[in-house]
Amino acid sequence: MVLEINTSVYEKLPRSFYQREDVVEIAKDLLGKVLVTHMDGILAAGKIVETEAYCGRGDKACHANGKRTPRTEVMYGDGGYAYVYLCYGIHHLVNVVTNVEGKADAVLIRALEPLVGMDEMMERRKFTKAKLSSGPGTLSQAMGISTELTGTDLLEDRMWIVEPEEKEKMEILSDTRIGVEYAEEDALKPWRFVIADNNYVSKKVNKKRKSG
Repeated sequence: MVLEINTSVYEKLPRSFYQREDVVEIAKDLLGKVLVTHMDGILAAGKIVETEAYCGRGDKACHANGKRTPRTEVMYGDGGYAYVYLCYGIHHLVNVVTNVEGKADAVLIRALEPLVGMDEMMERRKFTKAKLSSGPGTLSQAMGISTELTGTDLLEDRMWIVEPEEKEKMEILSDTRIGVEYAEEDALKPWRFVIADNNYVSKKVNKKRKSG
């Protein structure tokens, strides 16, 4: 589905949305919202269909857990900024910093349903047959997101998140996060959230496990 977006109609999420204390609730609330990028004259947008929550305190799967480094410094700032890091030296993964200064919570955006700029997304993805924006590295490539955008204010005009014009009814499922086996007992936290039956989710979950 391709849509024409009048960005003046879409309201950016306010800082207060990101500065709430519960990163798990924010991860669920981001589902159905629209991530937008506008770079090099290209506007691209996709509906967020999969997220993962990470807590900066006591969560062994979180980059900021027990350590503050130059890479994670942006996570310790106010909510509403982007944290983009390089995974395996190849994939650029985009996270939304949440909570208030010093807390270091973040939500990883894991998959998008493309809405706008699909031709440009395909070109960025080198016309691969793989799903256009299913998976965190894949969606970043499709949307033109790289580590250069870490620290970007999500209330400005390079990358931002908006409310859709119409809110849809959706079933939210939860599961354990992906690729965090090193986190011991925290690897079992059911902090990955998806929109049920969406074809762009990177990995299906058991439908018997609904989010509370």
